[in-house]
Amino acid sequence: MASPSSSELPLKSIPGGYGFPFLGAIKDRYDYFYFQGKDEFFRSRVAKYRSTVFRANMPPGPFISSDSRVVVLLDALTFQILFDTSKVEKRNLLDGTYMPSLSFTGDIRTCAYLDPSETEHSVLKKLFLCFLASRHDRFIPLFRSSLSEMFIKLEDKIAEKNKVVDFNPISDSMSFDFIFRLLSDGTPDSKLAADGPGMFDKWLAFQLAPLASIGLPKIFSILEDLVIHTMPLPFFLVKSGYMKLYNAFYSCSDSFLAEAEKQGINREKACHNLVFLAGFNAYGGMKVLFPILLKWVGTAGEELHRNLADEIRAAVKEEGGLTFSAIEKMSLLKSVVYEALRIEPPVPFQYAKAKEDIVVQSHDSAFKIKKGEIIFGYQPFATKDGKVFENPEKFIGDRFVGEEGEKLLKYVYWSNGRETEEPTPEDKMCPGKNLVVLMARVIVVEFFLRYDTFSVEVNDLPLGPSVKITSVTKAAVKV
Repeated sequence: MASPSSSELPLKSIPGGYGFPFLGAIKDRYDYFYFQGKDEFFRSRVAKYRSTVFRANMPPGPFISSDSRVVVLLDALTFQILFDTSKVEKRNLLDGTYMPSLSFTGDIRTCAYLDPSETEHSVLKKLFLCFLASRHDRFIPLFRSSLSEMFIKLEDKIAEKNKVVDFNPISDSMSFDFIFRLLSDGTPDSKLAADGPGMFDKWLAFQLAPLASIGLPKIFSILEDLVIHTMPLPFFLVKSGYMKLYNAFYSCSDSFLAEAEKQGINREKACHNLVFLAGFNAYGGMKVLFPILLKWVGTAGEELHRNLADEIRAAVKEEGGLTFSAIEKMSLLKSVVYEALRIEPPVPFQYAKAKEDIVVQSHDSAFKIKKGEIIFGYQPFATKDGKVFENPEKFIGDRFVGEEGEKLLKYVYWSNGRETEEPTPEDKMCPGKNLVVLMARVIVVEFFLRYDTFSVEVNDLPLGPSVKITSVTKAAVKV
């Protein structure tokens, strides 16, 4: 897709505004959470300003964040500036216009809050990349082992209830088991396996509460706003759970901690970073991603299910098992995973601060962002840009199949970068990008090795969808 050169695009002032000090931020917060909702908040302003670039306040606002003013980017072209760390800074901007207390991360700034210009960022991210690479031969066997236990639980519940089964808690338990076994040298004991997902959930919820709505009836909106959007929730209420997780990883992760020491990082700091990687990045991401996958694949219908099952079973049979090479032959499977990541990216928000005066280009205009301004991108709009994707609101399983489909992958941004690029120590792309894609493919493969088709019931939660499996049809022929 060709875009006009910068010399051809008219330079426009950024429309929108922030309203009266303090009051404008609160008004936008109520619009965002209660009066309009996220998508309508952005959609209505696009229509009002006739622009995918505009100014607005982003939650949480007073009194949690000192400055809620941002420049909003909602198209596939301007969004890309958020990846250019030569022009934007990511320091302390993981959660946007506010940062949770460092108490949640052992009183240190973990790698996710560091900017690539900080030396420690490159050291930590290189450590993560090398550590994951050293365990690549464990990915499929470990994940399949965790998945096997998940399917046993799933089928037991189906047999027990013979009705709707909640997928999310079963998926969460599987994710915790896999992440702990992959990133440490041990296996969670029965107590940790049972309690670990809940402890991570509470730790995540207390940090992210100012950015979400619980979904209470509107009559309680003022109460909710006072409780979770006005003052940050205190760490001491989840400290016990966090320290149990920290101690479990510390006692079982000697290989990671020893390697960190070789890189000049003390064990305590390394372990807090490992817990953050495991809980916030990995478990938190999987908690959202797997229900998203089941939602879109489950609702896509039997024709897609049949095509996936045929492709998966043929490749597994040809390769004599589920291997990397078998997965590489599954072009429809790969497209389905990319399409799920495009239509509902598990991390919808990206933030950065302009290091200098920047000119960004949308499809039809150019805009100047001044040095020091906070830039916000809402990814579900950028990856559903109608000028890039045909029928952007529709889940099309084979969208990325073939040469023309593969050209669109550069507009899939879920990993804090283009899907066509690889993470490095010098950028902010997810260090587990390739592992996440692999896991998403494997879970779909395992479904269609076991089942011919399945159906789901979907509802929205503050963090991603709630998926209930309403029926499964076991595979008539097993590979």
